[in-house]
Amino acid sequence: MLGSLRKKKADVAVLSDMVTKQRRYDSLVRALHTDIFRYAFWLCGDKHVAEDITQETFLRAWRALDSLKDDKAAKAWLITILRRENARRFERKQFDYSDVEQDLLEDVYSSSNEDETEQYWLRRQIGKLDIEYREPLLLQLIGGFSGDEIADMLELNRNTVMTRLFRARNQLKEALETPEVRGQSNG
Repeated sequence: MLGSLRKKKADVAVLSDMVTKQRRYDSLVRALHTDIFRYAFWLCGDKHVAEDITQETFLRAWRALDSLKDDKAAKAWLITILRRENARRFERKQFDYSDVEQDLLEDVYSSSNEDETEQYWLRRQIGKLDIEYREPLLLQLIGGFSGDEIADMLELNRNTVMTRLFRARNQLKEALETPEVRGQSNG
Protein backbone atom coordinates (compact mmCIF):
# COMPACT_ATOMS: atom_id res chain seq x y z
CA MET A 1 0.00 0.00 0.00
CA LEU A 2 2.76 2.43 0.95
CA GLY A 3 4.67 1.60 -2.25
CA SER A 4 1.55 2.27 -4.31
CA LEU A 5 1.07 5.65 -2.64
CA ARG A 6 4.69 6.65 -3.34
CA LYS A 7 4.32 5.63 -6.95
CA LYS A 8 1.17 7.77 -7.34
CA LYS A 9 2.93 10.78 -5.78
CA ALA A 10 5.89 10.29 -8.12
CA ASP A 11 3.55 10.03 -11.12
CA VAL A 12 1.78 13.24 -10.10
CA ALA A 13 5.12 15.03 -9.68
CA VAL A 14 6.32 13.90 -13.12
CA LEU A 15 3.04 14.95 -14.71
CA SER A 16 3.22 18.34 -12.99
CA ASP A 17 6.81 18.85 -14.24
CA MET A 18 5.76 17.97 -17.79
CA VAL A 19 2.81 20.39 -17.70
CA THR A 20 5.10 23.15 -16.37
CA LYS A 21 7.66 22.44 -19.10
CA GLN A 22 4.95 22.44 -21.78
CA ARG A 23 3.56 25.80 -20.59
CA ARG A 24 7.04 27.33 -20.49
CA TYR A 25 7.79 26.03 -23.99
CA ASP A 26 4.46 27.25 -25.38
CA SER A 27 5.11 30.70 -23.95
CA LEU A 28 8.57 30.72 -25.51
CA VAL A 29 7.22 29.76 -28.93
CA ARG A 30 4.39 32.31 -28.83
CA ALA A 31 6.69 35.12 -27.74
CA LEU A 32 9.67 34.47 -30.00
CA HIS A 33 8.63 32.42 -33.03
CA THR A 34 8.24 35.45 -35.30
CA ASP A 35 11.64 36.88 -34.37
CA ILE A 36 13.38 33.53 -34.77
CA PHE A 37 11.75 32.89 -38.14
CA ARG A 38 12.61 36.41 -39.33
CA TYR A 39 16.26 35.91 -38.41
CA ALA A 40 16.32 32.47 -40.06
CA PHE A 41 14.86 33.95 -43.23
CA TRP A 42 17.51 36.69 -43.26
CA LEU A 43 20.21 34.06 -42.84
CA CYS A 44 19.14 31.77 -45.64
CA GLY A 45 16.90 33.89 -47.88
CA ASP A 46 14.48 31.02 -48.50
CA LYS A 47 11.09 30.79 -46.78
CA HIS A 48 10.94 26.99 -46.78
CA VAL A 49 14.48 26.55 -45.47
CA ALA A 50 13.80 29.22 -42.83
CA GLU A 51 10.68 27.32 -41.72
CA ASP A 52 12.69 24.10 -41.47
CA ILE A 53 15.50 25.74 -39.50
CA THR A 54 13.01 27.45 -37.20
CA GLN A 55 11.17 24.20 -36.57
CA GLU A 56 14.44 22.39 -35.83
CA THR A 57 15.50 25.24 -33.53
CA PHE A 58 12.35 24.92 -31.45
CA LEU A 59 12.63 21.12 -31.42
CA ARG A 60 16.16 21.41 -30.03
CA ALA A 61 14.93 24.07 -27.60
CA TRP A 62 12.27 21.67 -26.29
CA ARG A 63 14.88 18.99 -25.70
CA ALA A 64 17.21 21.40 -23.91
CA LEU A 65 14.63 23.60 -22.19
CA ASP A 66 15.89 22.64 -18.74
CA SER A 67 19.28 24.17 -19.61
CA LEU A 68 17.67 27.61 -20.03
CA LYS A 69 18.12 29.05 -16.56
CA ASP A 70 17.19 32.69 -17.26
CA ASP A 71 14.03 33.28 -19.31
CA LYS A 72 15.28 36.80 -20.10
CA ALA A 73 18.08 35.19 -22.13
CA ALA A 74 15.67 33.02 -24.16
CA LYS A 75 15.94 35.02 -27.38
CA ALA A 76 19.74 34.93 -27.40
CA TRP A 77 19.63 31.23 -26.49
CA LEU A 78 17.29 30.47 -29.39
CA ILE A 79 19.38 32.55 -31.83
CA THR A 80 22.43 30.55 -30.81
CA ILE A 81 20.56 27.30 -31.42
CA LEU A 82 19.35 28.63 -34.78
CA ARG A 83 22.86 29.67 -35.85
CA ARG A 84 24.17 26.20 -35.01
CA GLU A 85 21.30 24.55 -36.85
CA ASN A 86 22.00 26.71 -39.89
CA ALA A 87 25.67 25.67 -39.75
CA ARG A 88 24.63 22.00 -39.54
CA ARG A 89 22.72 22.47 -42.76
CA PHE A 90 25.99 23.16 -44.55
CA GLU A 91 27.82 20.36 -42.79
CA ARG A 92 25.24 17.87 -44.07
CA LYS A 93 25.20 19.06 -47.66
CA GLN A 94 28.17 20.27 -49.64
CA PHE A 95 27.24 22.48 -52.58
CA ASP A 96 29.31 22.37 -55.76
CA TYR A 97 29.04 25.65 -57.61
CA SER A 98 32.24 25.30 -59.60
CA ASP A 99 30.43 24.81 -62.92
CA VAL A 100 27.81 27.48 -62.30
CA GLU A 101 28.33 31.17 -62.82
CA GLN A 102 27.91 32.97 -59.50
CA ASP A 103 25.99 35.77 -61.27
CA LEU A 104 23.37 33.23 -62.36
CA LEU A 105 22.91 32.08 -58.77
CA GLU A 106 22.30 35.65 -57.60
CA ASP A 107 19.81 36.28 -60.39
CA VAL A 108 17.56 33.41 -59.25
CA TYR A 109 16.03 35.76 -56.69
CA SER A 110 15.75 38.74 -59.02
CA SER A 111 12.70 37.42 -60.84
CA SER A 112 10.37 38.28 -57.95
CA ASN A 113 8.11 41.32 -57.79
CA GLU A 114 10.39 42.86 -55.16
CA ASP A 115 13.09 43.77 -57.73
CA GLU A 116 12.39 47.47 -57.65
CA THR A 117 11.80 47.90 -53.96
CA GLU A 118 14.26 49.34 -51.49
CA GLN A 119 13.70 46.38 -49.20
CA TYR A 120 14.79 43.95 -51.90
CA TRP A 121 17.83 46.07 -52.72
CA LEU A 122 18.80 46.28 -49.05
CA ARG A 123 18.33 42.54 -48.56
CA ARG A 124 20.53 41.88 -51.57
CA GLN A 125 23.23 44.27 -50.36
CA ILE A 126 23.22 42.73 -46.89
CA GLY A 127 23.41 39.31 -48.52
CA LYS A 128 26.55 40.39 -50.37
CA LEU A 129 28.36 41.25 -47.15
CA ASP A 130 30.91 38.73 -45.93
CA ILE A 131 29.40 36.51 -43.24
CA GLU A 132 31.69 38.02 -40.61
CA TYR A 133 30.00 41.40 -41.19
CA ARG A 134 26.52 40.21 -42.12
CA GLU A 135 25.89 38.07 -39.07
CA PRO A 136 26.52 40.73 -36.38
CA LEU A 137 24.54 43.27 -38.41
CA LEU A 138 21.54 40.94 -38.66
CA LEU A 139 21.74 40.10 -34.98
CA GLN A 140 21.59 43.81 -34.23
CA LEU A 141 18.96 44.79 -36.81
CA ILE A 142 16.69 41.76 -36.75
CA GLY A 143 17.40 40.40 -33.29
CA GLY A 144 17.73 43.74 -31.53
CA PHE A 145 20.79 42.59 -29.61
CA SER A 146 23.43 44.87 -28.12
CA GLY A 147 27.13 44.66 -28.95
CA ASP A 148 27.80 42.78 -25.72
CA GLU A 149 25.04 40.24 -26.42
CA ILE A 150 26.28 39.72 -29.98
CA ALA A 151 29.82 39.26 -28.70
CA ASP A 152 28.59 36.56 -26.31
CA MET A 153 26.59 34.78 -29.01
CA LEU A 154 29.38 34.86 -31.58
CA GLU A 155 32.05 34.20 -28.96
CA LEU A 156 33.96 37.31 -30.01
CA ASN A 157 35.45 40.30 -28.26
CA ARG A 158 32.99 43.22 -27.99
CA ASN A 159 35.43 45.52 -29.84
CA THR A 160 35.63 43.03 -32.71
CA VAL A 161 31.82 43.01 -32.94
CA MET A 162 31.64 46.80 -32.90
CA THR A 163 34.30 47.02 -35.63
CA ARG A 164 32.42 44.52 -37.77
CA LEU A 165 29.17 46.41 -37.31
CA PHE A 166 30.91 49.66 -38.28
CA ARG A 167 32.43 48.06 -41.40
CA ALA A 168 29.12 46.44 -42.38
CA ARG A 169 27.31 49.79 -42.18
CA ASN A 170 30.08 51.48 -44.15
CA GLN A 171 29.88 48.85 -46.88
CA LEU A 172 26.11 49.35 -47.10
CA LYS A 173 26.60 53.12 -47.18
CA GLU A 174 29.13 52.78 -50.02
CA ALA A 175 26.71 50.55 -51.92
CA LEU A 176 23.99 53.17 -51.44
CA GLU A 177 26.26 55.92 -52.73
CA THR A 178 27.49 53.89 -55.71
CA PRO A 179 24.80 53.59 -58.39
CA GLU A 180 24.37 50.05 -59.66
CA VAL A 181 24.90 49.54 -63.36
CA ARG A 182 21.62 48.06 -64.65
CA GLY A 183 23.11 46.72 -67.83
CA GLN A 184 26.08 46.95 -70.06
CA SER A 185 26.91 49.85 -72.32
CA ASN A 186 25.44 50.00 -75.78
CA GLY A 187 28.67 48.92 -77.37
